[in-house]
Amino acid sequence: MIRKSRICFLSVFFLTAFLSFTLSPQAQTFDATKKQVKIHSLGNGMKFIVLERHDAPVVSFHVYADVGSANESYGITGISHILEHMAFKGTKVVGTKDYAAESKILNELDAAYDQMKKEEAKPNPDRAKVAELKAKFTDLEKKAKEYVVNNEYFDMMMREGDAGVNAYTSNDATQYINYLPSNRLEFWMAVTSDRFLNPVFREFFKERDVIMEERRLGVETQPTGKLMEDFMAVAFKAHPYHHEVVGHMSDLQAITRKDVEDYFKKFYSPSNLTVGIVGDVKADEVFKLAETYFSRVPSGSRPEPVRTKEPEQWGERRVAVSAKSQPFLLIGYHVPDARNKDSRAIEAMANILGQGRSSRLYTTLVKDKKIAVMVQSMSGFPSDKFPNLFAVIVMPAAGKTAAECQAAVEEELEKIKKDAVTEDELTKFKRSSIKSALAQLRSNPSMAALLTYADVVLGDYGKAFDQIDEIKALTAEDIKRVANQYLIKTNRTIGEIVTEK
Repeated sequence: MIRKSRICFLSVFFLTAFLSFTLSPQAQTFDATKKQVKIHSLGNGMKFIVLERHDAPVVSFHVYADVGSANESYGITGISHILEHMAFKGTKVVGTKDYAAESKILNELDAAYDQMKKEEAKPNPDRAKVAELKAKFTDLEKKAKEYVVNNEYFDMMMREGDAGVNAYTSNDATQYINYLPSNRLEFWMAVTSDRFLNPVFREFFKERDVIMEERRLGVETQPTGKLMEDFMAVAFKAHPYHHEVVGHMSDLQAITRKDVEDYFKKFYSPSNLTVGIVGDVKADEVFKLAETYFSRVPSGSRPEPVRTKEPEQWGERRVAVSAKSQPFLLIGYHVPDARNKDSRAIEAMANILGQGRSSRLYTTLVKDKKIAVMVQSMSGFPSDKFPNLFAVIVMPAAGKTAAECQAAVEEELEKIKKDAVTEDELTKFKRSSIKSALAQLRSNPSMAALLTYADVVLGDYGKAFDQIDEIKALTAEDIKRVANQYLIKTNRTIGEIVTEK
């Protein structure tokens, strides 16, 4: 499941302060909307952010767990994604026919797996004993399956009107999404609090195999997947952005259900969870029900922040993947995180350089020189809670090379560093942001996502609204300055797919 871009989240409010006259009569002005947001924190540290909207009898729920692949250490990469999958497997009440009996089988299953792995890890494993333990493990899996009620959580939610049950894991976060009729508020409170109070990681080994197959299909059998993994490992030598969200195969093979339980206890304490609720609800009722249901979840200390910072890069880095594939080029320059004052100018630079068919890179490489069939630039890659990359990806045209495309990209970057962008380009960027804002403003799910993102990543939900001033103040000189500061050779990593003959 793929993260939504920061541009999408924050564009919700771009320039709405002075464009509110273009909205529907029911829409709120920028300042009025900000004033209507209400916050309540429980004694255990869990935070609820509520925005009332009574124009339709629906409500969006967004649970933001402040944990992603960047929080993982060696040996357990991919565990955040595994835990996301496990969240849909039910609780002591949901997804089981008899939890008391099932729990005994699950414990036996874990013990059999541990014994099997310990025997396999010996210098001279007893093959007969390994085979015996495998047979026991398989038999216990079948017994555990007898107690499972398949997809009960999904079925419950859909019966109550939620056709959009979803979740996704990124480098920075794991997020859980529901969209229900407003008269199902207490139902959501009861079911969701149970997920955090009484999780049961049933069918763990089966689901782990599913994720391993995701890795095979998305990384190991895809040339671009291979390049992406190797590229990130080279671009980030220290910070945990260097590994894929799906994790390394050896880690996935070794992670146990106990590992997932421990990880849940550490990163899913209430103090690490933020909930955004937008729609036809009353904030006072939301907070009262939250006290009733979520206060049951035991408090825990907030996890320690990621310690490692990516050090200064001392020179250009390169990585090449050899594959039976057409050439592919990926260039990344280190840039600061979302809270940095330069982040908005970097977003504008990415948009003007390589987002859309009229962007500079597309016009030059695809339309004029015809050396590429696709080119795009982006900021906040692979995520933006921590310092990240400004990236350019290029797919060369038939008979053209990555070197030709790189030269053309560099030429365009030098132009923006020397001459800056035009006022027309800057105006176009702002207008496209406005268009996105008007589209997103009417969406309760996007609002709930924005409020939680701003509160956790930017440090305060109110900072999402404060960024209107950044848009007003953005100039062509700002973009020229960040281009010269960050788009330098010693700050970049270049990756390419080299075609096997």
